[in-house]
Amino acid sequence: MTANQRPVVIVMIEDDEGHARLIEKNVRRAGVNNEIRHFADGTSALRFLQSEDTAAHGPILILLDLNLPDMTGIDILGVIKTHERLKRAPVVVLTTTDDKVEIQRCYDLGCNVYITKPVDYDTFATAIRQLGLFLSVMQVPDA
Repeated sequence: MTANQRPVVIVMIEDDEGHARLIEKNVRRAGVNNEIRHFADGTSALRFLQSEDTAAHGPILILLDLNLPDMTGIDILGVIKTHERLKRAPVVVLTTTDDKVEIQRCYDLGCNVYITKPVDYDTFATAIRQLGLFLSVMQVPDA
């Protein structure tokens, strides 16, 4: 990171507390120490993402579950990718849904990576650790 770069804030939109803890724990195990802002629903996540304060936080990366209590991740993705300041923010869809139509829809809307959460705990932990390694080397544009 150069002197004028700000650290990337990871915005995790995940309603399952167990999955959220597992994601954060294994991202940390991969050596990613960035701030992680966790939201359990789409409404509060969008409120944060669309606020003027978010721009001051610098670049963001979004980890998005599709199955949320108040709206779908597809709806959130649509808002993010049409929002002038957020449209370049990388979005990693991280969900249990492996439906081909949903996967295609997410890529059509502009998600950058689509990952199906493995059902098995150890496999899920390993997948998230690998995601953490990926996050540690990827470049993210400023908001």
